[in-house]
Amino acid sequence: MPAEPRHKIATTSSLDIAFEEHGPPDGMPVILLHGWPDDVRTWDQIVPGLAEAGYRVLVPWLRGFGPTRFRDPDAMRSGQLSALGRDVLDFADVLGIERFAMVGHDWGARAAYIAACLAPDRVMACTALSVGWGTNDPDQPLSFGQAQNYWYHWLMALPRGERLVREDRKAFTRYIWSIWTGGGAISDEAFAITASAFDNPDWADVVLHSYRVRWGLAEPDPSCAALEARLRGDPAIRVPTLVLHGEADPCNAPATSEGREALFDNGYRRHVLPGIGHFPQREASDAVLRHLLPFLTSAIGMPAP
Repeated sequence: MPAEPRHKIATTSSLDIAFEEHGPPDGMPVILLHGWPDDVRTWDQIVPGLAEAGYRVLVPWLRGFGPTRFRDPDAMRSGQLSALGRDVLDFADVLGIERFAMVGHDWGARAAYIAACLAPDRVMACTALSVGWGTNDPDQPLSFGQAQNYWYHWLMALPRGERLVREDRKAFTRYIWSIWTGGGAISDEAFAITASAFDNPDWADVVLHSYRVRWGLAEPDPSCAALEARLRGDPAIRVPTLVLHGEADPCNAPATSEGREALFDNGYRRHVLPGIGHFPQREASDAVLRHLLPFLTSAIGMPAP
């Protein structure tokens, strides 16, 4: 008989969100949000430490990844960042979770920041890996070095890049993994396990829209207009926040998360991890937990493990 799926489904108004759950069901909820090009397996070295500390750990696949599916076949396959932030709040709603903490990486970090900004009464703590807040504006200043780091954004704006995303996605994303790990190679086996999540039928559309719309190169998601107005009008984050950034990150240079303190009104910590690339949770899980667990304890008030 085929093995039972490890995941559960949370049905929101727009998505069937697949997720895994770990730890005590009565623990304080912590939602882990993966990035691109990645999936829930990115947290496999982080989940046990959180579960052992007594947290209820919820690990969803983002829209367009793995078993998560759009409910309406005609719905826009939006990858707009504010839509990802809204998905987090909808996910918590359908699970009956009023207050929770978040840990996000890459796209997941952007979603976590947005959810924290929109719902400070619900988010108890926000941890962001490899991304600074205030870096979603298409008119943001970019150093020449960071513009070079974003080569894949510019490539995906072109027909050639679109063909790669649609027709050669695994070779494309494997190359990105190989150059984003700060010299610490991630195995082909680990990549293959995660890359199966890119077989989702909506993956290419969501990815292309996400990278194009953030630079004004695609039509925005009409359902996000009110959210975008709120984020522009008041971008302050009013929940305790921790940022972890790899010193050798060749995607988002550490400078992109520097000097952001003025955007946070309720405690802000930032640590740069020596020698680490874009995937701290994969490359240096012990270092991530060493910062994350005390931060959650102080922000949420749970006893230290």
